[in-house]
Amino acid sequence: MRDPLAVTLAFLGIALGGCSSTHSDDGNAAVYDAWANQRSRLEVTASGSVVRVLGTREGPSGRHEGFLVHLRGAGGRGLTVRVEDNVDITGPIPLQAGQSVEVRGEYIFDPRGGLIHYTHHDPGGRHPSGYVEVEGRLYR
Repeated sequence: MRDPLAVTLAFLGIALGGCSSTHSDDGNAAVYDAWANQRSRLEVTASGSVVRVLGTREGPSGRHEGFLVHLRGAGGRGLTVRVEDNVDITGPIPLQAGQSVEVRGEYIFDPRGGLIHYTHHDPGGRHPSGYVEVEGRLYR
């Protein structure tokens, strides 16, 4: 069994690591660990390749653009996660399958790989800011 304090400190280190644009796969191990342990509501940074663009849908908090990201490197262990971005806040993100992306947001467990949302700033200031980076451009 893992020490809960050590796990919490490890996730805090990732969450406080800043907005890196180096596309490191270090955060992917934390995403995989959250998925394997069915944990949710963790701030993560993940990088990988866009597998599929799911399109835009209307929701109670605005229009959201969804896409699937296959996590990069050994840390991701082949996991694919869904990302939902609020395009009413970030604007539309020009995405295509095969592009490299880095996302920062809140991870929510799902048996199929999980979801990363809050990939933007929170206008209400109640949630840590996230982002999506594509080809060197940040969408917040």
